[in-house]
Amino acid sequence: MASSAQTSLVQEISALWREILGDREVGPDNDFFELGGNSIAGIKIIERVEQDYGVKLSVRDFYLAQTPARVAELIEQGRVGT
Repeated sequence: MASSAQTSLVQEISALWREILGDREVGPDNDFFELGGNSIAGIKIIERVEQDYGVKLSVRDFYLAQTPARVAELIEQGRVGT
């Protein structure tokens, strides 16, 4: 079961995707590419994650994650690893 902090992080990442992808409806399990994501949007999200959360995601990891929920998991793992 997800903690409230993890749920909050997923909501924050979903909101970031909404901002970058043009106010599309974004849920925790929506696929980045199905929402119209492209390499430029991906780089913007990766840069914001590093700026806002202090976690540097590789482009490969971001693209393999594909959903806000999985990106939030990567951020959590990155926080633990630092």
